[in-house]
Amino acid sequence: MSLLHRASFFVSAARLDQLPPPGAPEVCFVGRSNAGKSSAINVLCNQKRLAFSSKTPGRTRLINLFGLPDPLDPDGQLGFLVDLPGYGYASVAHREKEAWADILGGYLRDRASLAGIVLLLDIRRGVTDLDRRLSGFIAPTGRPVLALLTKADKLPYGQRIRAVQAVRKELADIGQLNAIPFSSTDRIGLPEATLAVENWISPQVVP
Repeated sequence: MSLLHRASFFVSAARLDQLPPPGAPEVCFVGRSNAGKSSAINVLCNQKRLAFSSKTPGRTRLINLFGLPDPLDPDGQLGFLVDLPGYGYASVAHREKEAWADILGGYLRDRASLAGIVLLLDIRRGVTDLDRRLSGFIAPTGRPVLALLTKADKLPYGQRIRAVQAVRKELADIGQLNAIPFSSTDRIGLPEATLAVENWISPQVVP
């Protein structure tokens, strides 16, 4: 069983100073509203309602941490999955958008325990202007990034491959970038995504 399957809700925070002190490795999930972020977290963790997606884009305004229990320490956490607020919600006031941009940027820039970033992109939209703005926060961190091109079941195989190539080219400023087609419904890319996140939380020692 994947260690991700043991994930459970740990804490929510409206501000960065409400987060627990940095400690165990954290893998954050970030993406445009409606890119399929909650669905991806749920399928990776093999749970139907661990992460919630609102019917109103941008409604999820909290940073949600899901703990992965340490099998050797009943009271400890091996790591955390961090669900960051979605971005790109047209109906929200500009001031609120900027406040959330500050939260996203601040977390990505300053969180010492951040081990890896999962960036969710709708494979049919490609890289939007908002995604490029986010890449401006991500690139300076030097953290590895896994771009999940969600809803890949909506495109034939050839178009998926071209979409991956286009994303890699457009986000070339992110040094450690891996991009794969992904579908929560058809489980496309699930093994590769699971392995990447697991290795960020608990790196496998290779002789």
